[in-house]
Amino acid sequence: MSLKLGVPSKGRLMEKTFSWFEKRGISLSRSGSDREYAGKVEGIEGVSLILLSAGEIPRELAAGRIHLGVTGIDLVHEKLPRWEQQVEEVSPLGFGKADLIIATPACWVDVDTLDDLDAAAAAFRKTHGHRLRIATKYHRLVREFLTDAGVADYTLVDSQGATEGTVMNETAEAIADITSTGETLRANHLKILTDGLILQSQATLWRSRVAKYTDEDKDVLTEVLDRLA
Repeated sequence: MSLKLGVPSKGRLMEKTFSWFEKRGISLSRSGSDREYAGKVEGIEGVSLILLSAGEIPRELAAGRIHLGVTGIDLVHEKLPRWEQQVEEVSPLGFGKADLIIATPACWVDVDTLDDLDAAAAAFRKTHGHRLRIATKYHRLVREFLTDAGVADYTLVDSQGATEGTVMNETAEAIADITSTGETLRANHLKILTDGLILQSQATLWRSRVAKYTDEDKDVLTEVLDRLA
């Protein structure tokens, strides 16, 4: 047995994760071509590297198939109901920072807050006969946030592509999406509601609470956590 560490399999998130561990004396690398999802770990014994998409890592942690994993706070909170019972936050990594927000068309000059959005949604339904559509990939987080804020008369529509373009393409009237700089929102003539911040996210190292740990795994985990502290 070995302690399984899940890391994003490509892009800047993988590169920055490798660099973060390297600074702490643990070297992570691919063991094959860029098309292969195998990796190796040097600098510590008893750890194996599993390369996965960032979106897969929360579920692999919750299923106990990996012991440690690096992924965003937004993905853990969205994909894992009662996530605190399934995973434990070990350490934020300080990169991959982004905010999950609610944004509306910039031309909606009278809509700046969630209360304004609620009023606009009621007026929209009365005028058009159907609910205002909010495009998002984060259905659970957005629904909980809007329910707590008392916003009604909306429906969530799934966005698999560029969420910011759904308003311009007339497939939604507003969006809830991740943004780091806001530039893409502004380019698509959207504005963030003043109280529309749902969640602040960044790349984070998580530990599975449900994975099976042998005595050897526990010893390795203690050594890993000591090295990363």
